[in-house]
Amino acid sequence: MSEVNGAPQRVLIIKPSAIGDIVHALPALARLRRLWPAAKLSWLVTPSCAALVQNHPMIDEVILFHRRRWAQGWYNPMALWELVRFIRDLRRRRFDLVIDFQGLFRSALAALASGAPRRIGFSNAREGAVFFYTDGVDCSWELDHAVERYLKIAAALGCTDGAVEFPLAIDEADRDYIRSLIPGEASFAVLLPGANWPTKRWPVQRMAALVEPLRSRFGLETVVVGSRSDAAMTRQIPATYDLTGKTNLRQLAALLERASLVIANDTGPMHIAAALGRPLVSPYGPTNPRRTGPFGRMDSVIRLDLPCSPCLSRRCSHQSCMQWLPTEAILRLAQQQIERDGQEASKARLSDSHPHW
Repeated sequence: MSEVNGAPQRVLIIKPSAIGDIVHALPALARLRRLWPAAKLSWLVTPSCAALVQNHPMIDEVILFHRRRWAQGWYNPMALWELVRFIRDLRRRRFDLVIDFQGLFRSALAALASGAPRRIGFSNAREGAVFFYTDGVDCSWELDHAVERYLKIAAALGCTDGAVEFPLAIDEADRDYIRSLIPGEASFAVLLPGANWPTKRWPVQRMAALVEPLRSRFGLETVVVGSRSDAAMTRQIPATYDLTGKTNLRQLAALLERASLVIANDTGPMHIAAALGRPLVSPYGPTNPRRTGPFGRMDSVIRLDLPCSPCLSRRCSHQSCMQWLPTEAILRLAQQQIERDGQEASKARLSDSHPHW
């Protein structure tokens, strides 16, 4: 291993997806960078999530992992050849250390294929991934939040405790793009009705009903946003601005950074809003907020305490946990979030005006 004073010089972080998981790994990245300021840190990621880590000041190299393309290798000779070239290029980088935050068979296999002499992951990783590591770190999939699991690996590598930071890479070009879509200084709420699981979605009709009270009660215009596949939902929301399909992940982060309020289901963009510290309301139903909720922001979660929730199911015949969640409850929590943000902003201004207190 090529080390200087015991520190690895070439480190590969494997966290290919998903958006929320990558956001959750950012605090570990920040601690690793502080621990090894001179190391070359590379991040292996799928193209759909790459914008979160590309041109990141703490990351030296982004390596694209075309999982869906290379999965065709068993019947597509060209895809197989591309995978072979990828593995060869990975080995040529001569990594000293690989950190597998994903903990699945394919990510552990990529760690092994790198040829790195040290490979660290979770001791209870799924799909037999642990057999590809040289070092395993204990964690609880039931009790630990994802952020806590990743920080345990960072701690095993020597990172000291400190503030949990989410260093998102947002630059002025991203902010300028959002200003071009939403000119002026108007305050607005961002509505995100989509989610990969149908069971995670609060009914879009309820979200549409938020537009008028957000304007009349809080003076907020509304911005609806989502991917192109969300267009059928977002068209049902009479928002002031419809940015469906008009932002990449970094531009979306710049939009959320400006938001006075974010209302979002359990999705990657919700975790970006939480990382940015924005006033947030997040309806939860089939998933467990203790494990995958907005880290340190349980005050922003709203859910019904039903015997069947969380069920961790993508399908449900009744979806009571989301269907029975009323609009007025969302608005009450929105008011609490906005008021708390105002109080914190006032404290920050007071602290800045009296720096010696």
